[in-house]
Amino acid sequence: MQEKKPLSDISYNQFLNEEKLMGAKCKKCGAIFIPPRAICRKCHSRELEWVPMKGEGTLVAFTCIAIGPPFMIAEGYNRENPYCTGVIEMKEGPRICARIEGVNPGKPDSIKIGTPLTVKFLHRGEGEKSKTYLAFEPQ
Repeated sequence: MQEKKPLSDISYNQFLNEEKLMGAKCKKCGAIFIPPRAICRKCHSRELEWVPMKGEGTLVAFTCIAIGPPFMIAEGYNRENPYCTGVIEMKEGPRICARIEGVNPGKPDSIKIGTPLTVKFLHRGEGEKSKTYLAFEPQ
């Protein structure tokens, strides 16, 4: 298991670039958040630390998007090629919004709430413009 580190030592995006999904766990009440927060929503403590997540969860809500933001349009998504985004409830408890890969957003009836999902890291760009996005796909 990875050593627990204070949130200020490393960034969430740096972990994503390393293909690690990390959450922030409150040292006082044990609440876990993804993405991390500086203050616990439950007890308002500022004592949070990084904890590794298994990267497994369940789809609890989704939408298929045909007219997205400019960076998604630049990737080729449009009315003829929509993409899916959803809310995933992680096995550890917190929920996170992310892209859903490996489903057919052109046929939303085929996407089922309750589908088990696994984390997937999407790498876009090169060099200094490189960025990693969080996504999930059916197990």
